[in-house]
Order: sequence, then C-alpha cells, then structure tokens
Amino acid sequence: KNSGSTAMVGRVKDKVIVVTGAASGIGLGTVERLIEEGAFVLAADIQDEKGANLEARFKDRLIYRHCDVTDEAQVKAILDDAASHFGGVDGLFNNAGSAGIMSPLEEVESKDWKAIFDILVTSVFYGTKHAVPHLAKRGGGSVVNTASIAGLEAGWGPIAYSTAKAAVIHFSKVAAAQLCAKNIRVNAICPGLIATSIFGTALGMPREQADQLAALIAHQGGAAQPIGRAGQPNDIAEAVLLLMSDAGSFMTGTHLVVDGGITVGPRHAWDPAAPSPMASIFGDAVPTPQG
Repeated sequence: KNSGSTAMVGRVKDKVIVVTGAASGIGLGTVERLIEEGAFVLAADIQDEKGANLEARFKDRLIYRHCDVTDEAQVKAILDDAASHFGGVDGLFNNAGSAGIMSPLEEVESKDWKAIFDILVTSVFYGTKHAVPHLAKRGGGSVVNTASIAGLEAGWGPIAYSTAKAAVIHFSKVAAAQLCAKNIRVNAICPGLIATSIFGTALGMPREQADQLAALIAHQGGAAQPIGRAGQPNDIAEAVLLLMSDAGSFMTGTHLVVDGGITVGPRHAWDPAAPSPMASIFGDAVPTPQG
C-alpha cells in the first residue's frame, strides 16, 4: 500500500531506526509506518528477496541487511552499518522471532528450548547491547522489544515461546533501569492475536501457506476478542511509533499490551451470550448482570 512517496507526518522525522525481522508481518508493518513518519530505516531479516524488494520500494530512506539475530557479530554489524550509512542510530526495534516448537513440556528437547531462547531473548540482549554506544552518541534513544501476551498469561503460546517472552518483558525493565542514566529508554510490546505468518510457520507450513493462514486469521480472528477484529501489523506499528517518538519520552521499563482486549478476562466477561462458570456452579442464585 506504500510506494515510498507517502506524505510524512513527521513523528520520527529524520530519526534512524534499526528493525529486525523487518521483511514481513509486524516488522514490515512497522517499517512502513516509520518511513511514513519520516524515519530512515535499516531493515534486517533473513528473507533476502523480500528485503531487496523493500529496499527498492523505499530507496533513499531504507537499506536492507541480511541478519541472523542469533549471531552477535551480525547484530553488531547491522547497528554499525546503520550508523555508518545514515550518520547515527536513534532507535532499535528488536522484533525478529519465531514461535518455535509446539510440543508439550515433557516432549521439548533441550536443543529446541535453547534455540527459541537464542532467537527470542539472547537476540534482544545482543541488539540492546550493541545499540547502546550508538544511542548514547545521539544523547539517548529508544529500544523497543517484541514480547507477547504469552509472556503474561498461560494459554497463548507454546511453553518455550511463552517463557522466553516473559524474559523479554523482564529484560526490558532491568535494561531500562540500567540505561536511564544514558537517556536510553527500553520498553516491550505485548501483541495479542495479530494476523501474521508466525502461526503457520510454527506449524511447519511453508512461507506461502503460512501467509494464507495469516489472511484467514485476519478474516475470522475477530470472534475471539472484544474488539471484534483480529489485530494487524499496523496496530503494533502504531505502538512502536509511540515509543520511538517524543510522545513516548516519559515511558521506560514498561510493557504495552496491544491485544484487542483478548486478555481482559474469560469470554463471559465481555460476551453476554457466553455462559458464566459462576452460573453453572450457583445457578439462579447468581444475578444476571444488567448492561
């Protein structure tokens, strides 16, 4: 939908922001919004064809770099490249990730557990660590980390993924405390049901089929939550934009839940047609809520 010529509103005008996992899903939606709002972007991913297309779309405002975020040297290189190419770094969106294995706890292999922590947690550490010198040179900046509602409650993701996302939330808090003296803010975002290919890839689908599943989630996902629609990458992009911009300058060490209300409570809390478990226990002794 964006050609690179969209009029800029300017909330992050001329800021240089590095985005990992930038070629699809939440990363892509965020890149598009950041550029619409005036940023220069280094987009990092392992999907090189999509990355090249992204670079062609935005030309002078974006460069693409291949980056495996589990490799510290590659993560350091993209931050150094952004600073060299654009003159500095003002923000980092640690977004690359994977849902990992879907096995129950007793069937999870140690190697798979370690792999999901490498891509979801250690990569965030690498990115934040190597962003600090660049952000400090600019007088401060913002780091935003993609966590998940799975890091807040059971039932929203596999055990390794959920535990790793909880670690991202706590890392963001502790890092914010340590980096506040450098005027570097660190926050996490907890997406809910967002229509991206992560669900399909977690099930072992090829990328094209996973993208088709994302479209199905976008069409049908609204039935699962109070807002009445599935989340879109742009919904998360708006939260990232807030935290990267001056509008978020008083926010650090916290997490934003962007989930369409899916974690407000059990279904009967918001859907009058859903039976209440209290009613099943106490029957007519429970008064019917009046709207």
